[in-house]
Amino acid sequence: MNDLSRQATRLEAIEGSYDKWLLGAIIALTGIGVVMVASSSIALMSSPFYYLNRHLIFLAVGIVLAVVAARTELKSIEQYNQILLLGCFVLLLAVFTPGLGSTVNGARRWINLGISKFQTVEAVKVLYIVWLSSYLVRFRDEVNATWPAMLKPLGVAGALVVLLLLQPDFGSSTLLLAITAGMLVLGGVNMPRMSMPVIIGLVGMSALAIIEPYRMRRITSFLDPWADQQGDGYQLSNALMAVGRGEWTGVGLGNSVQKLYYLPEAHTDFIFSVTAEEFGFLGTCTIVALYALLVGRTFWLGMRCVEMKRHFSGYIAFGIGLWISMQTFVSIGVNLGILPTKGLTLPLISSGGSSVLMTCVAMGLLLRVTYELKRAERRQAVRIGGGEEAAGAPVAEPAAPAAATSVPKAAEPVAAAARGTSRLQSRIEPTFGRLS
Repeated sequence: MNDLSRQATRLEAIEGSYDKWLLGAIIALTGIGVVMVASSSIALMSSPFYYLNRHLIFLAVGIVLAVVAARTELKSIEQYNQILLLGCFVLLLAVFTPGLGSTVNGARRWINLGISKFQTVEAVKVLYIVWLSSYLVRFRDEVNATWPAMLKPLGVAGALVVLLLLQPDFGSSTLLLAITAGMLVLGGVNMPRMSMPVIIGLVGMSALAIIEPYRMRRITSFLDPWADQQGDGYQLSNALMAVGRGEWTGVGLGNSVQKLYYLPEAHTDFIFSVTAEEFGFLGTCTIVALYALLVGRTFWLGMRCVEMKRHFSGYIAFGIGLWISMQTFVSIGVNLGILPTKGLTLPLISSGGSSVLMTCVAMGLLLRVTYELKRAERRQAVRIGGGEEAAGAPVAEPAAPAAATSVPKAAEPVAAAARGTSRLQSRIEPTFGRLS
């Protein structure tokens, strides 16, 4: 009994570590964001560093929130999943509360906090991903086998989308539905059964885009921005001119012309165009490569979590990876004229208090996923007889003989099945290939 207690104590003493590749990509993109916010907003106010100072304040608060998230056990967060879902609805309804909600450019998406305005959908993205991750863990096999379990998260997403469309916020609505569909697929949903809701959703969102006049104008201006360069095509035509001026190596940091009152929202929605103008094709490729590293590493870590039977961690990584990848694709696509204007910021780079704060929280959760994954891998190495050397910790006492801890190969599938959480039938976990 004393030996078991000592072994349990040794396992509890083993700590994890944060993924250096992921942390490096986050720091690099955040640093680029600070530089580009300063450059793109220098001519927008009487004080040249107004938006930079504002961005740094929100970034500082966001880093504090990220540290808190990175130091919080995921199981502690998971137990509040229902409260988090309720928070999503409360936040989206709060914008319609007289005296609290705030309207900007005809859209009611913000709540007034006195010192600043907060766009509630940014918090909803994080809270919803955590709730859906918890749901997929609790009903993992039912989602794969039954209609009601699959339709419940779609119904929740649909209710949130209705509230978003009332604001209106078509871009975030589309993003939320795409995140839901992606997480359900990665969670093992039955693909033929999933195809019907996807088709209905695509038809419905397309109809909403067509019947609303201002959305239709965005589509037509996207198809030919030069037809009405001083009207509906103004933003996109100036964005394309900025990208074209950058050529291969750019005009140099701070030398953008389009940011000088020509390109609207140069420090938020169209910051990528200013970056392309100042750093050229090579600079934009570097930024795309950093996002590819961030998202690719996130999905890889998610798959490692699934292999380790840490499904909640894995689904959080999948959800955040889907969010960052799709929002980045849309933001860059809008700046390059391959997608209609959506009003989505470029994660970690664009200015915007709400976006900066909640993206930092998401990055903190990702880092927590990597910490707990590494900790689990080190503890597993000790359990299977690798000793503390395999876990990167000092040796407290000699490891047990290998013969006493090894598992016969024939028994490995049985042991793996026993550790699973299947309640209905065996299932195949999502995989992108064998991971080393």
